[in-house]
Amino acid sequence: MNRTDGNSTDALTQQAASEQPDPQQPPLWGRGPGGEVWRLYGLSSPEVRVQISNLGGRLIRVRTPDRRGTWGDLVLGHEQPEPYWRHPQAIYYSAVIGRVGNRIAGGRFELGAQAYQLATNDGPNALHGGPGGLHGVSWQAGYSEGGLALSYTSPAGEEGYPGKLEVQARYSLSGPVLRLDLSAQTDAETLVNLTHHPFWNLCGLGEAAQIADGTQAPSVLGHQLTLGASRYTPVNAALIPTGELADVAGTPFDFRTPRSIGERIGDADQQLSFAGGYDHNFVLDGSPRPDRAGGDLNGSDLNGGDLNLAATLFEPVSGRQLKVLTDQPGLQVYSGNFSDGTFAGWNAQRYGPRSSVCLEPQRFPDAPHQPNFPSTVLRPGEVYTWTTEYHFSLME
Repeated sequence: MNRTDGNSTDALTQQAASEQPDPQQPPLWGRGPGGEVWRLYGLSSPEVRVQISNLGGRLIRVRTPDRRGTWGDLVLGHEQPEPYWRHPQAIYYSAVIGRVGNRIAGGRFELGAQAYQLATNDGPNALHGGPGGLHGVSWQAGYSEGGLALSYTSPAGEEGYPGKLEVQARYSLSGPVLRLDLSAQTDAETLVNLTHHPFWNLCGLGEAAQIADGTQAPSVLGHQLTLGASRYTPVNAALIPTGELADVAGTPFDFRTPRSIGERIGDADQQLSFAGGYDHNFVLDGSPRPDRAGGDLNGSDLNGGDLNLAATLFEPVSGRQLKVLTDQPGLQVYSGNFSDGTFAGWNAQRYGPRSSVCLEPQRFPDAPHQPNFPSTVLRPGEVYTWTTEYHFSLME
């Protein structure tokens, strides 16, 4: 793995004329609404080139070659930082999500005898940590031990969550494997369920040298998906889990063998109708006892430290393949149902419905209200950990 100037692979925002370069930091990428300094950091190997920003601890670019040797972008994104904090379609792109990813019904929960009301941003529900979640904050960042280390301190009460939360993230790249390690500690009992939110499209976004404004990004409906999941968690019309762990057999949610995302996405199925496609948590087979009632956040029966193969995504035209390995018990699969084409990213390609698929390792949504789901409670003295690896390859 090589450390690279985050701006070296593409011409992004020019460094402000008044900015004095810091020899320990890459050049300025841009500034946030409150004057926050956003930078791009680069990691590269012969097989993969990535860019990461301290804006939300997010991936900005992931580039690999196709079977012809042509390099292309594999995640939805933009050359400028502003859309990541301003445009509603882009705020979660490839960011670290928390304090609690996915949904909490009513934005309310109880810890002990204390009730808490969170900031809500999905109707009456709290989604992805709230409007001021980890995806939009400025992380401290710097190269460390062959990777990129980031940290953020979420003060007690931020978005309504109790306790000060110290969060660390580390990206590392070894050959064709990109790894993300997350950890967190608290000074008071709180909830934690971090995840990572890349919007994948293995076709290679914006590969053509010249693409006219308004051109739609290619669909992911032809991507072949395989999941290591025999069950999933059905939802109600508000996309809140019902508490059931349902078998995937005989349903459009059966991806135990490779099938295209588009094969059954249009079926007359109530669950697909609720979400407008896939937006569901899958119960990963490799996770020990994921339905253990009141499971301890750090218990060995929930996280043994081993990484399980959660998903394989293959795009047959480019030959690109992505494998997602994780230590988490669940994986949210989201088929870009709410992408509406109003946002244009790399080379002015517009991101419409089905222009991406998200594979988000996590504990189950709305866990505070589902006693049979793995617990998301973190207590003082405990260390929350989360690890996911993205393995890139080419298939003939």
